[in-house]
Amino acid sequence: MPAVNIALQSRPDTDPSVDHAIQAIVTGEAVGETCNTDLAAGPWDFDGRPGYGPGSSMGDVIPTGSPRQGELPLQYREASEDELNERIVAAKATLGDRVVVLGHFYQREEVVLHADYVGDSFQLANAAKAHPEAEAIVFCGVHFMAETADLLSGDEQAVILPNLAAGCSMADMADIDQVEECWEQLEEIYGDMDAVDADGLVPVIPVTYMNSSAAIKGFVGRHGGIVCTSSNARTVLEWAFERGRRVLFFPDQHLGRNTAKAMGVPLEHMPMWNPRKPFGGSTPDTLEKSRVILWHGFCSVHRRFSVAQIEQARIEHPGVRVIVHPECPMEVVDAADEAGSTDYIRKAIEAASEPTTFAIGTEVNLVQRLAAQHPQHEIFCLDPVVCPCSTMYRIHPGYLAWVLEGLVAGTVLNRITVAPDVAAPARVALERMLAAKPPAAPALTDSSAS
Repeated sequence: MPAVNIALQSRPDTDPSVDHAIQAIVTGEAVGETCNTDLAAGPWDFDGRPGYGPGSSMGDVIPTGSPRQGELPLQYREASEDELNERIVAAKATLGDRVVVLGHFYQREEVVLHADYVGDSFQLANAAKAHPEAEAIVFCGVHFMAETADLLSGDEQAVILPNLAAGCSMADMADIDQVEECWEQLEEIYGDMDAVDADGLVPVIPVTYMNSSAAIKGFVGRHGGIVCTSSNARTVLEWAFERGRRVLFFPDQHLGRNTAKAMGVPLEHMPMWNPRKPFGGSTPDTLEKSRVILWHGFCSVHRRFSVAQIEQARIEHPGVRVIVHPECPMEVVDAADEAGSTDYIRKAIEAASEPTTFAIGTEVNLVQRLAAQHPQHEIFCLDPVVCPCSTMYRIHPGYLAWVLEGLVAGTVLNRITVAPDVAAPARVALERMLAAKPPAAPALTDSSAS
C-alpha cells in the first residue's frame, strides 16, 4: 500500500487516495477515525440495500423507488486496483474519441485518474455539451449530473452513470410534487405568478441548484426560472432579481442564504420553506415581505463542518487560511476567511505563491488530492473524521471498467435518459444557467495536469 497520511495533511509523500487512508484506518495500520468502517468495503456490498450507503449521507432518508444498481459481475468485484486500472486504460484506448469520461472533483482518486475532464458541476455541464463527437459520455458523479449531461448532449449520444445507486440526498430533499404544491400555495398569496407589477417584476422567480432532478429543472424552466451552481449562484440571483420581486431557491438552504446575505439581503427577508408544513411554516405576511424563500434542504457533507473545527484549526495552526464551500451553514461561512465553489478553492490554493497552511471545508477527496498536488503547502480537511460523500463514493473503478468494457463489446450499460416532456423546459433553464457566467468563469481542468 502506498504511503498513507491519515491526518490528511500535505507533505511530500502524501497519498491522494482517501480509499487507501480508510483501508489503513480500518485494518489498524494507521491511527485515525472514519465515520463508518463500512467505507472500506466495495460499494457493491450496499447496492441491493435501501439507503445512500456509508459516508456523510448515511443518516438521510432515501425516497421510495430511488434507483438501485444491479449486481456487478464477479470479475470486477474481485479484481485488484492495479488490474482495474489496466483494464480501464485498455478500454479507453480501444474506444478513443468514441467516449469521454467526466469526473467530479469529489470522486475518489482511483476514478479521477481516468477522467478526461475533472471539474465542478458547472464545468462538467459545459464539458458534456462540448463533445458532440463522442458516442458515449461516462459521467463519474451522481445521478442529477448524468441527467444534466443527457439534457445538454446530442440525442444520439449515450450518457452513462457507472453506478445507478449514486444519487444525491440533497437533490432528493425537493421532489417535484412538493415543489408543485409549494408553487400552488404561493399563488394563493401572490396571485397570478405571471403578472408583472409596476416595476416590471413577476412575484417569484424559481431558482434551483444544479443538485436537483431533471423534473425540478423542468419545473423551473416552465416558470421562467433558472438553474445555478456554486460557481455562478450570485450571478444567477442577480439575473432573477432583475425579473422577479423575490426568489424561491431550492433545494440547498445554505447556498441560497450565504449567497443572498453576501448580496445584502437581510436574514429576516429569507424565510425557510418546510414542504411538510402549510405555507412552508411561515405566515402569509412573512412570505409577502420575503426576498428569498429558502427550501429546507442541505448537503450532508458540508453540514459536518463547524465553527468549533475552525477555532481548533486556528489554535493548532496560527495564521491558517480557512476556505469553506458555500453549502456550509452560515455561521461556518462567517467564521471562515473565504467561501467559494470547489473550483474557487482549487484556484485559491494554486494562486498562493508562498507556503501556506490551508484548512478546507469541503469533500475530503478533493482536499486530499489538493494536498498531494501542492506539497509546498500544508493542506488539511477541517473535519478530522474521514467521511466522504456517500453517493460520490458509490462510483468505484470496478463500475467504470464494467461500463467501458461494455462499450467496447457494443453494449451500453446504465444509460441515463430524460423524458422529452421534461427535457425541453429543463434545457431552457440550463441554457440560462450556462449563459449566466460568473465574472471570472472557471476553465475546465485537463486531467492530464491533475
